[in-house]
Amino acid sequence: MVTSSLSVYAGVKSYSIKGKMLTRKDLQMLSESRDLDELITRMKSTSYGETISKVVKPYSSAKIEMALKERQADLHFKMIHAAGDPNVLFAYYLRFILQNLKIILKGKILGRGQAEIESAVNLHATELIKERDIIVKAMIAKDIEEAVTTLKVIGIGDEVEKAFSLYHEKKQIQILDVYFDKFFYDNLSRVIKTSTEIKLHMLCGTEIDFHNMRCVLRGKFWNLDENQIQDLIVPGASGSAKEVLTRMISADSIKNALNELANTKYGNLVTQEENPIDAISQFERAFEMYIYNLMQSQFGKIFGFSTVVAIVRLIEYEIRNLSSIAFAVEQKIPSETTMSRLIVKSLD
Repeated sequence: MVTSSLSVYAGVKSYSIKGKMLTRKDLQMLSESRDLDELITRMKSTSYGETISKVVKPYSSAKIEMALKERQADLHFKMIHAAGDPNVLFAYYLRFILQNLKIILKGKILGRGQAEIESAVNLHATELIKERDIIVKAMIAKDIEEAVTTLKVIGIGDEVEKAFSLYHEKKQIQILDVYFDKFFYDNLSRVIKTSTEIKLHMLCGTEIDFHNMRCVLRGKFWNLDENQIQDLIVPGASGSAKEVLTRMISADSIKNALNELANTKYGNLVTQEENPIDAISQFERAFEMYIYNLMQSQFGKIFGFSTVVAIVRLIEYEIRNLSSIAFAVEQKIPSETTMSRLIVKSLD
């Protein structure tokens, strides 16, 4: 239960964090760095100065991303305690755990070495909530089957088994991502039912809509049958939303599936791109921007709990942007290309 004083405190803290977030101009400046040494130097003059100072030479985008995600976990963990009601925020925090599990299982399936898998896993977020053991056990499992067995104790083993089986059939590694995402959104859907804040239901409901629509489109692209696609979807959608999803699944093409959204609030996110993969990619980016702008809009209402959730999500987008910039600088990708791919306001 969120008490009044904790709600106000969390709201004030959210606004404080929001005021320190990087602007588009800041991101532009960082993306124009000639190399990682220059990027590190420039980042030290931002609110990420303390975080980035912990990165040791030789610099790499992977090291930078690891440091950034540790900072993200720290901020998220602090907001859980500041709010006094950890349920919804903790549901979002589980993404850190699931991301590690994705890395481990995909690494084992693809035959990556133990050292390579371990270097990509960030244990900091799991250590904060004292769940390090489950990640380590999955990481040291001798094969994917043993790893899956390990995960059954936290309730995700069955979903991973389904994902593993479907991966073998379709040879699409992204199927694992979708099943882990389904586990996350299933949990979020259950947790959000305990909240009485309408704006919070709208925020989380939009994110669940995105997951469901993305699953339908990707499922059709992977040539999954209707039952397989249904199994990827988080149940519990409202009557009208359920009808739209049903029509999308039954559509004879990805383009026609997208056209089913024409008369919904997501209609303007759909392009008329003919190429299926481009159509999906453009829709997913447009929806990401829609969610990002939705989170930004929560700061018109002071101290609402939706504001607390929004700052957690906005920080996640910022970390993703900075990680993308680090990778682009490392790979000598032009700044204009990098900026076109970030999820950030068009103008500050």
